[in-house]
Amino acid sequence: MPTLKVLGELGIVKILERALGTHALTVVGFGDDISAVRISRRQVAVLKTDMLVGSTDVPPGMTMKQAARKAVVANVSDLAAKGVRPLAGIVALGLPRNLSERNVREIGSGLAQAAKEYGFPLVGGDTNESKDLTISIALFAIADGRRLILRSGAEAGNIIAVTGDFGNTSAGLKALLEEKRRPTQLSRPLFQALYNPRAQLDLGLRLGASGAITASIDSSDGLAWSLHELSKSSHVGIKLDTIPISRAAKEFAEQYNYQASDLALYGGEEYHLVVSLKQSRLAAAFKAAKGKLKTIGVATREFRGVRLSQAGKEIVIERKGWEHFKKQK
Repeated sequence: MPTLKVLGELGIVKILERALGTHALTVVGFGDDISAVRISRRQVAVLKTDMLVGSTDVPPGMTMKQAARKAVVANVSDLAAKGVRPLAGIVALGLPRNLSERNVREIGSGLAQAAKEYGFPLVGGDTNESKDLTISIALFAIADGRRLILRSGAEAGNIIAVTGDFGNTSAGLKALLEEKRRPTQLSRPLFQALYNPRAQLDLGLRLGASGAITASIDSSDGLAWSLHELSKSSHVGIKLDTIPISRAAKEFAEQYNYQASDLALYGGEEYHLVVSLKQSRLAAAFKAAKGKLKTIGVATREFRGVRLSQAGKEIVIERKGWEHFKKQK
């Protein structure tokens, strides 16, 4: 029998999906950013849970307050991708017994800060002893089921866009783990992205209300992986004409001999949104985004997967990113 190292997170999910099956009330099950069940003819209850684990999700130097805030951000980002505002949440904490009272106060402060930042209450949960720090958040929302934005709605001819540039988090982590000497002007944006990420909730809500989005995904597992997920779920190919690389990531790559495109494509935890847009509604999308939207390509029926058009050639973008139990997808 294969071990979890061989199965990976996706293999584990497939096993659980077969075991649990699909309920008659299920509107969105496994395989998207959120889950949803029908509660009336039009309304659905939207559910989201994501956990932060100290050994895999907390970089060196991150405070307990920052870690707790990040746990909330990761969950909110997935609701942002669906154009849904969280109404309430609960939190389950697994705490090593050697943590101090000060650590617990910092965790509480980080949770409270994030809940206030995104405008919903955390109303309860559970605590337990564990060998590793674990912060598991579950969010609840209600939405119009007809307006829920999934990964599966992209169509040929749709414009592919993102809500920001990529590479800062990946560059920041490399700078941290490989102890690169960093000029101040580079360290600030890289470590801001690493330690204080932001979910694009207001932007996701505005884009959802614009009627321009056909499909959307949170990019926390990496830009390349997110593009491949949109391609797979929507049965389209994605032809890129540019890779949205941040200025700081480009400068870091040039100074320390990295491929800037790899930092942008194969990092993770940037929490931008990757969306497909109706060409007829582009003006509405850009108006809603208030300058925070960048087109990077187009959906096509010509192939499956993701390719980059560059200097007259098409380069295949690998399906790589973050997957628990494996080093990379």
